[in-house]
Amino acid sequence: MKIGKTNWPVTLLLIAGTILILFPLYITVVNAFKTPAETAESILALPVEWTFNNFTTAIEMTNFFNAFGNSFYITIVTVVFTVLTNSLVAYAIARNMHKKAYKFLFYYLVSAMFVPFPIIMLPIVNQMSSIGLMNQNGLILLYIVYGLSFNVFLYVGYIKTIPKELEEAAIVDGCTRWGVFWRIIFPMLSPINATVGILTALWAWNDFLLPLVILSDRGDHTLPLVQYVFQSQFATNYNLAFSSYLMALLPMLVLYLFLQKWIISGVTQGAIKS
Repeated sequence: MKIGKTNWPVTLLLIAGTILILFPLYITVVNAFKTPAETAESILALPVEWTFNNFTTAIEMTNFFNAFGNSFYITIVTVVFTVLTNSLVAYAIARNMHKKAYKFLFYYLVSAMFVPFPIIMLPIVNQMSSIGLMNQNGLILLYIVYGLSFNVFLYVGYIKTIPKELEEAAIVDGCTRWGVFWRIIFPMLSPINATVGILTALWAWNDFLLPLVILSDRGDHTLPLVQYVFQSQFATNYNLAFSSYLMALLPMLVLYLFLQKWIISGVTQGAIKS
């Protein structure tokens, strides 16, 4: 391809993709500040008068701050334990891939990515109910376990790029195997740790299905669950729903904007080597 020549097919494709992404966000922002009457007249027009009444009403109807606290707790604990445990499992597999048992374990875990959740939903609910984990702790445990297959896929590819000579030198200097991982390997996993952490945070924060089937106490409900109150059998209050969606979206949007380069670099490095 000649440098300086515009690739119009790719450019037009990027423009179309940008519009498809920004259009729903525009609809959400504009209608969050409208009255229902204004939305009925035109869903695309700007508000005549920008009002925050929808936000205050949505906060009261959803007990927003309680749900926000639940989502925040579940997301933070899930991310911390996912990064710590999944990286450790992946390290053991990556350094022992020459053994049949570890190679089988790797492909066994990766194959779990292709199992749709609805197929195993009912058995999971029965198991979690039988051991008394139909609560936030049970939900966190499921997030950590379900994320294991994809995260191991990323971690193993990344760990293979780290020279074994570094570990051998540390062991010669008297470092134990645990010390090698926590002092040498884990700090070098920062890009892929950030990638796994952000993807896990987005999943735990936005997920609707797992909290719906696991959280039996209404006081434990997360933001996606309480936002369901705006939908009834015959109608949906779009103005309140959009304002609530916007408040729930902002924390993850800020997180993604600040850390997006870690996601791209980590996924690329992990996927190529796998």
